[in-house]
Amino acid sequence: MSVANTAVSSQVGPPASNGPCGDDHCGIRDVLDRLGDRWTVLVIVELSKGVRRFRELERAIPGISQRMLTLTTKRLCRDGLVQRTAYPTIPPQVDYRLTPMGRSLAEMVNALADWSRDHMDAMADARADWDAEQEVPQHSPR
Repeated sequence: MSVANTAVSSQVGPPASNGPCGDDHCGIRDVLDRLGDRWTVLVIVELSKGVRRFRELERAIPGISQRMLTLTTKRLCRDGLVQRTAYPTIPPQVDYRLTPMGRSLAEMVNALADWSRDHMDAMADARADWDAEQEVPQHSPR
């Protein structure tokens, strides 16, 4: 490969301005990064049902470790989506609740969950149809 080709293929152009917002400053990447992790949506869905203590969240979300729940709730608190309240009791009690911004996100997440339930059979059928159409015919022996 020539040096010119390498330069062209590794060249970085100007920032894209055709995204959903028309520029890169609308915050969609941050939101998708947060929602795209494995546990955030599950924590938000559980907290949309009401205030939960740490252990209640841990029991309600199968497979989440204590460490991952701690990291996820800290990130959600940092983003202003969840409020953490610690009570000065022995042993200490901590509960989590959605903030108003978190509740507005939960409405959209729950709408997406409703949509996915309503369309999961149609999507499974579409995948099966696609897979059947994409099958490569077996070569006949010569």
